[in-house]
Formats: sequence, structure tokens, C-alpha cells
Amino acid sequence: SLYNLASLELRENLLTYLPESLAQLQRLEELDLGNNELYHLPETIGALFNLKDLWLDGNQLAEIPQEVGNLKNLLCLDVSENKLECLPEEISGLTSLTDLLVSQNLLQVLPDGIGKLKRLSILKVDQNKLIQLTASIGDCESLTELVLTENQLQSLPKSIGKLKKLNNLNADRNKLTSLPKEIGGCCSLNVFSVRDNRLSRIPSEISQATELHVLDVAGNRLTYLPLSLTTLKLKALWLSDNQSQPLLTFQTDTDPETGEKILTCVLLPQMPSEPGCQDNLPRCGALESLVNEMSDETWNERAVNRVSAIRFLEDEKDEEDNEMRTLLRRATPHPGELKNMKKTVENLRNDMNAAKGLDSNKNEVNNAIDRVTTSV
Repeated sequence: SLYNLASLELRENLLTYLPESLAQLQRLEELDLGNNELYHLPETIGALFNLKDLWLDGNQLAEIPQEVGNLKNLLCLDVSENKLECLPEEISGLTSLTDLLVSQNLLQVLPDGIGKLKRLSILKVDQNKLIQLTASIGDCESLTELVLTENQLQSLPKSIGKLKKLNNLNADRNKLTSLPKEIGGCCSLNVFSVRDNRLSRIPSEISQATELHVLDVAGNRLTYLPLSLTTLKLKALWLSDNQSQPLLTFQTDTDPETGEKILTCVLLPQMPSEPGCQDNLPRCGALESLVNEMSDETWNERAVNRVSAIRFLEDEKDEEDNEMRTLLRRATPHPGELKNMKKTVENLRNDMNAAKGLDSNKNEVNNAIDRVTTSV
């Protein structure tokens, strides 16, 4: 009977259901039901025509009734931290929606109708089970932030290049093996993060995203970067988890397979992490060669096939001299392996210092005995 009620906040209670009479609150604009124990929503939720904000996060919802598509004035819908396996196709009816938050659910796909949300600005689908991203995402012309972190995506649709207003795209911790060249069409993209995927290359068309300032490609399988990257005004480029500086000095090189001009640096290529090195520190091949004066065979076996050359710029004599004074660089060890190498070297150094201490003490004892013998 609270006909004039505009805002109803019921967050952090133990509610397990909602009364059907809720539909009579025709002037309700804000409804917060977050962090309760709701297992389903009544179909009458679709009768709240003036609703602008609906928070349902932190419940036990396995589905959303299709009547939710009747909420033509809804601006924000938060159904994160539930047990949703799908979203109703009728969600396309939320024509005023600007924020859609569906993080931490069990979604494998998004409905194609999401492309009809022309005003949608923020879409967060992180920590779900997405195996593909619908091509209709390219029709969300107002999208500025797209968060796809921690899903099962192996690719992104080509239509993503139609998102001209997209500012932040995060697809960390997926299974991406490639990026569409159309990604360069995201002309407003400022932050692009694809950390911890399975990428072997970055398309050269990325340079068309001229507003790109932060690029995070750490934890992938890159052997080089496209030369076109030098045309961007990057403020931060992340290539490895232990990188001490956001920007590195790059060199041009040639891919022996394609003949393409590429960029490389001290961190590329980088050997993959090997769990065995965590348990058995002395197994790290480069360290064995350093400490035990072993052959370099172990290192060679684990190095990436491509060999990159580092030349000294100050040496500009004849070609023969340049060839003689060229260093051939092998793959950089994985950051975790480098840490283990450092730890092992420190342990060896401590052992050597301890041994020197024992020798020193022994000499002092011998000298003392000599003095005592002499005095006697």
C-alpha cells in the first residue's frame, strides 16, 4: 500500500522470496535486493515500469524472468554473483539501459538481443564461463567499457571493431589464441588488456587504435611485436609479470619464417614457465652452466628456435667486423625461473661465506695454539 514509495532498500537481509504485491509500487524507481537469499523473482517484477535501478547482486538466482524486458526506463541492472546460466532474449527490451553487470555467474553465451541495447555503456561479464562472445556486441554503439576477464573465450568477434566509443577492453585470463585485425577499428580504445592468454602474435592493425596508451600482453606466447606499434603513443606496455619498468628499449628484427619486419626486446621471446623449476631449483639450465661450469646444452634445448641479434651501434666499420661483433641472444627465462635462479645463487653465496667463516675460525684457532705453544 506504499503507493508513493520511490526507493526501497532491502540489502543484506535473509529474504528468500518477494511478495507479488511488490508490483503495486508503480512509482518505485530504486529497488535494492542485493546480498539476500533470493532463489527466483516473481514475474510481476516487470510491472515496475518506472524502475531505474535494480540491484539483485549476491543472491541465488538461477534465471531472470523474461518480463524484466518490460522495464523500459531501467538504467542499471546488477545481477552479479548469482547462479545464472543464461539471460533472457527479452533483455533486448531494456532500451534505456546504460549499465549491465553480470559478473560471477555461470553464463556460457550472451543473448543476441544484447545488440539492441543502443545506450549500453558498461558491460561486465567477468568470471563467467563464456565460450563465445555474440557478434551482435558490435551493435552496442555506446559501449565504453567491456570487461570479459576470466572466461573461456578462444576468440573475439570481428564486429568488436565497430565499437567506436570503447575506451577500456579487458579480456585477461581467457584462452584467446588470436585477435581479430578489426580490433584496430576501436578508435577510442585507451586501455587494452589481454594478460594471461595464449596469443602468439598481435595484429599490426592495432596501430589504428591511435588513442591506445596502455597495452598489457603479459603472460602470453608472443615471440615478437608488430613494428607498427612504434606509431602509438604508449605510456605503458606490459610484457612480463616481473617487469620493473613499463617501457623498454626495442630493436627491429626480421621474422625468419615470414620475412616481416618486427619489434623485439630483452623480454621477447620468453621461455614458458616450468613447474619442475619450482620444486628443484638446481635444475634451472642456465644456473647449472653458471655455477657448476656445465655445458650449455640444457639451455639450448629449452631456447626458442628463433635467434635474435643484438648489434653494437657504435661499430660501423665493414660488414665483416659487424658480423664478428654480433651477440646472438637466446630466449629470456620465465620470471619465476629467474627468481629461483636468484634464490639459488644467494644460497650458494651464503654457503660459500659460511665456509670462509669456518676457515677463518680454524686459522684463528691454529694461531692461538701456536702462541700458546711458543709461550710454554
